[in-house]
Amino acid sequence: MDVNHAYQLILNKLTLWVKEFVKLLPNIALAAVILILGFLAAKSISNALKKLLRRFIRNQTLDNLFGSLIYIFLLGVIFFIALSVLQLDKAVTTILAGAGIAGLALAFAFQDIAANFMSGILLSIRCPLNVGDIVKIKDYMGKVEEINLRDTVLRTFQGQMVIIPNKEVFQNPIENFSMLGKRRFDLHIGISYGDDLQKVKNVTLDAVKSISGLCPENEPTLFYQEFGDSSINFVLRLWVRSPEQPVYLQVGSDAIMRIKKAYDEHDIMIPFPIRTLDFGIKGGVPLNEMKP
Repeated sequence: MDVNHAYQLILNKLTLWVKEFVKLLPNIALAAVILILGFLAAKSISNALKKLLRRFIRNQTLDNLFGSLIYIFLLGVIFFIALSVLQLDKAVTTILAGAGIAGLALAFAFQDIAANFMSGILLSIRCPLNVGDIVKIKDYMGKVEEINLRDTVLRTFQGQMVIIPNKEVFQNPIENFSMLGKRRFDLHIGISYGDDLQKVKNVTLDAVKSISGLCPENEPTLFYQEFGDSSINFVLRLWVRSPEQPVYLQVGSDAIMRIKKAYDEHDIMIPFPIRTLDFGIKGGVPLNEMKP
């Protein structure tokens, strides 16, 4: 092949490309207009939907996530419309099909991360707990510091930060002590068999009724529960008006101090464990007959 022939082939090819490009100029201009207007429209629609979602979802992270997903989806639609104008949509569809297979493989590889992510979304929608709530999840109890899309962060009452995957939060029972705005303190006490039970009840309730920190709408209650080995046992139930741990512990401490003082003043005994040895039972030997 001589040089002139090769030159002529290259020139013809370039001329064909220029002609095709000139033919596509209106389409390119139209695609550019679609992209520009589409970007502006997608931004406006995304912002409007984010404002609508805030009425139903109070989690700002989730609002931003949904807003971003909507924005990306709209951009994808606009991008494909522009490619259709340029008659390049088939090539991109083939590429996306291959990317979909790769995405499926990655989904299997990162299924735990995906499970935590979806659990975070469902938790944000249902809102069984909020930042600042005092909760117990599995073996951990403390105050919620952060609720992310992948995990939930608790600060325990001992001061440690515990990061719990949202999958564990979603699949296990959640005890939320802040939902009612109050907590119940149960104090178990035993009194001697020789004490008058009605007197004990009256003295106990009088001792704790004026503790600061109690809910005014919930009176303290006392219920006898069982005959113990050396005492008659009962439970005293106090409703604390704040779910916060310092207030809860202070009410319990004040109750114990007041009850102890009241029992001392009214000669009510909280017995020590007692063991009675009976040497006169049938088949046994009296103590005075036992050989040293």
